[in-house]
Amino acid sequence: MPDNAIEVRGLQKSYQKLQVLKRVDFEVERGSIFALLGSNGAGKTTIIKILTTLLKPDSGTAAVNGFDVVARPEAVRQSISLTGQFAAVDEILTGRENLIMIARLRHLNDPRPIAEELLNRFGLSEAADRRVAAYSGGMRRRLDIAMSLVGTPQLIFLDEPTNGLDPEARLEVWKTVKELAANGTTVFLTTQYLEEAEQLAGRIAILHEGRIIAGGTLADLKKQFPPARVEYVEKQPTLEEIFLAIIGKKEAKAL
Repeated sequence: MPDNAIEVRGLQKSYQKLQVLKRVDFEVERGSIFALLGSNGAGKTTIIKILTTLLKPDSGTAAVNGFDVVARPEAVRQSISLTGQFAAVDEILTGRENLIMIARLRHLNDPRPIAEELLNRFGLSEAADRRVAAYSGGMRRRLDIAMSLVGTPQLIFLDEPTNGLDPEARLEVWKTVKELAANGTTVFLTTQYLEEAEQLAGRIAILHEGRIIAGGTLADLKKQFPPARVEYVEKQPTLEEIFLAIIGKKEAKAL
C-alpha cells in the first residue's frame, strides 16, 4: 500500500470560462491530518468533489488510497467517507437509529453493535435514544462524523467541519479529529478557521486563486514570514498572519 493516501498532480478544472483549479499539486501522508486553507472561491470544495469522485477534472491526475479517481471511482468511494459543511443527520430519528440506518445502507452485518461502539467512542451513549432534533450543534457534528466512520473508511474528508459551531462545540470536534488520526484514519480537512489548521494539521497547504501557493508544516510556513520582532518577548507569527502575508506577497508579484 502506498505511503501517501492522496496524490494530486497538475489538477485543472474550469466552469465555462472560469478556471477554478490551475495545475494543483499536493500529497497527503497516510494516517495524517492535512489541512487545505483558502478563502471562499479559492477552489477547496472543487478539490474535495474531484477527490471524492463527485466531479471529474479537466486534466491532471488524482489518486486516493492508490486508486485513480477517474479510472477507479467505485474503489475510491468504498475506501473513503465525506462529511460536508452541514451535518447530514436525520433529525426525526435517534442517534442510535441514524447509525443503524447507515450500517444497513452499507450492507454491514450486525448494525446494532456497530452503532453501540460508535456511540461510546463519540460520547453519545447517554443521548443515543433521544431524537437528533434535541441535540446540540456539537453533538450533531459528532454524530455526523460517527456516521462517516461506519464501515471503517481509510480516509475521511471533512469540509469545513466546524462551520457555524460555537467555540465549545468546535473544541469537541477538534478532539474528535485528533482521535481519528491517533487511531490511524487519514483526515483531509478544509477550513477557513486558521487556528483550526494550526491546532490540528501536521501539514498545511494554502490554496489561493486556484493554485497551491505554499505548503508544508507550520514550522515550514513560519520560515516564509519575516523574523520575529523582539520586544520584551519574542513574538511568533500566528498561522493567520502567515496566510495573509503569503497571499499579499503573491498578489504583489502579480502586479
